Amino acid sequence: MRSLYYLFATKICTSGDLEALKQLLEGVEESEESLEQKLFTRRDEVGRNVLMIATMLGRSDTVRELVGHGAPVNEQTVRGYSALHLAACWGHEDTVRTLLELGADLQAETFRGERPVDLSRTYSRTDCTERLILAEAKQDLMSYIHRVKETIADSEKKLTKEEKNICTRVFSAKSDWIQNVKNPTVSDFTAQRQNFEEALQPVLNKLRPSSRQERSKAEEDLCNVSV
Repeated sequence: MRSLYYLFATKICTSGDLEALKQLLEGVEESEESLEQKLFTRRDEVGRNVLMIATMLGRSDTVRELVGHGAPVNEQTVRGYSALHLAACWGHEDTVRTLLELGADLQAETFRGERPVDLSRTYSRTDCTERLILAEAKQDLMSYIHRVKETIADSEKKLTKEEKNICTRVFSAKSDWIQNVKNPTVSDFTAQRQNFEEALQPVLNKLRPSSRQERSKAEEDLCNVSV
């Protein structure tokens, strides 16, 4: 069931009246019911919440305001469409960028298994596609760095002081690059990953189990199997 607050918020999001939205959100926060109860859990006939409606219309400032007041950025409709899916298929590149900054999930899938970038390609939203591909390249680099960092942390006792210092310098350099780079391309992220791999390859080779160790582990596992 939709509340009057939801209907009013929907009307405001449609008009793009940011000041009216701020007043509404502040008014709800002062009431006994939470914003989640009155606004963020309410949906229209096809399952869209106020954030999704603002997204479809390309209201980036409205999107930022709603998320800032607690609207969940990764909510999905029954068919799996998220706010990022809707921004991508409607071609609102600035709203796509805003949602990504707010933590939108690049890998969320619809009931057809479509990610936001898949929808932007389907509807020939070139700017959105490029923005999403770039975001995926950044996410790929950050995820890889995180996995390597965890691997090294688990085996830190095997490393010399100099090897630990090398790891610290490489991690710090990549973190600084990600935070400070201006207008990077997909190729830049790919090159940074390759550079990262090359810089830490000696350390990773040392931590990688030898063939003999792998055979011994496999034999041990086999012996432990219950007959």
